Amino acid sequence: MLIDALNPAALVRVRDALASVPSFPEAERAIEARQHVLDRFGPTFTPDRVATIDAEEFQAFLAFKNNRHWTGLERQGPKICSDMPALREALGRLLDESRPIGLRATEAVDMVTGMGRAIATAVLQVAYPGEYGVLNSTSEGGMRAVGLWPEFARGLSFGEKYDRVNQVLVKTTAEVGVDLWTLDALWYIVLQLETTEAATPAPVGAPSADAEPNGGGVRFGLERHLHDFLRDNWDSGPFGAEWALHAEPGDDEAGYEYPCDVGRIDLLARHRRTRDWLVIELKRAQSSDQTIGQVLRYVGWVEEHLAEDGEGVRGLIVAHDADLGLLYALRGAHGVDLKLYEVEFNLRDAPSI
Repeated sequence: MLIDALNPAALVRVRDALASVPSFPEAERAIEARQHVLDRFGPTFTPDRVATIDAEEFQAFLAFKNNRHWTGLERQGPKICSDMPALREALGRLLDESRPIGLRATEAVDMVTGMGRAIATAVLQVAYPGEYGVLNSTSEGGMRAVGLWPEFARGLSFGEKYDRVNQVLVKTTAEVGVDLWTLDALWYIVLQLETTEAATPAPVGAPSADAEPNGGGVRFGLERHLHDFLRDNWDSGPFGAEWALHAEPGDDEAGYEYPCDVGRIDLLARHRRTRDWLVIELKRAQSSDQTIGQVLRYVGWVEEHLAEDGEGVRGLIVAHDADLGLLYALRGAHGVDLKLYEVEFNLRDAPSI
C-alpha cells in the first residue's frame, strides 16, 4: 500500500527539529556517530554473517556505548541470547531481502523473546541504512506529535504496521533531506521541543501552590528511577499480581512510556482477569492540576482508541506526597486513584581492614 502525501505542517516541525540539533548535544553526538557505528556493525548484520553470530557480538551492539544511539536495548540481551540458534534463525529471516518486510519482521520478533520492535528495526537500520528506519517508543511518539503517524486497522501484525510506518519514514527523509539515522535522532528533539512548548512558566515571584522549593530536582530523579524500577520488576512489584504491563505484537513492553496522540503514558497495564486498562502516571515536577489533567487525557484517549466494549479504564497517580489541591481534585476525578511511595535509605558500618 502506497502512502499519501505527507502533511506539510508535519514536515515543517521535522525541519525545525533539524535546525535545533546544535541545541541538543546528545542528539548531535548520535548523528555524528553514524558512520562509525555502520562501519563497526554493518558487516555483523549480513545474511551470511548472522548465521554464526555469537552472544557477545550481539550484546555488544545492544550496548549504548557501542551503538551510540539507542539506550535500554542491552536490558534484553541476556533474554534474547539465551537461545542463540533461535536468534540466528530470526536474524537470518529478518535480513532476507527476497521476502516482504512485513512477513519477516513479524517472524523475527515472534521467534525470539525480548527481540521487540526497537531491537529488530535497529538491526535493520544498521544492515540496510538507506532502506529501513527505526520504530520504537521515541519515534512513534515523535511521529504522533507532528502528525505523521499512520492510521491502522485493528488486527494488523507488527510487520504490516512497520511496513507502513517505514514508508512514511523513508518519504520523510526524502522531503527533509536527511538520512534515516539522522531522522531517528530528530524524533527525540521533536519530543523535547514539544515538552518545552507545553510548559507554561509561572509569573515571576508567584510559584505554584504545590511547588517544591527544595529537593524538586532530586525528587524528579527518584521518580525517574522508580519508573524504570516498576518496569524492570513488574511481575514482582506492587501491580504485577493483578495487572500485566500492556504488550503489543513486536513489543512485550509497549506499556512503558506508551506513545499516544496526547503525550506518553508512563505505564499502561491490563487487568489479568477482566482485561480492563490502568493508566499509571508518576507525578514529577508538575502541579497537581497538570497531573490530574494529564491522567484524564490519557484515560480518555485509551477509552477512545484502545478499550473494547465492556473494558473499563482507570487512572492511577503515583506521588511522593499529596497536597490539598491534589486530594480535592481527586474527589471530582472519578476513576482516578492515588498511591504514595516511600524511599528508605540505610547506612551500615564499613568492614574493617
